[in-house]
Amino acid sequence: MTAEILKRITVEADKCGGRPCIRNMRIRVKDILDMLASGMSQKEILEDYPYLEADDITAVLMYAARQFDHPILKAA
Repeated sequence: MTAEILKRITVEADKCGGRPCIRNMRIRVKDILDMLASGMSQKEILEDYPYLEADDITAVLMYAARQFDHPILKAA
């Protein structure tokens, strides 16, 4: 199911400067993260953007979590 949800995140070189977006639309992962960080609820986001689906927000959170789940290598 994780792989299927993450397919909602798309990257196109000619759209939003190649930044990750939701389902080929011009709403970036960062936009949703900014809204959540500012205190908006998922319900508020979905009301303000009726073309989004709850799974889109789930995909954004999963995508962001995966971006930060990598080892940090330090030179000796």
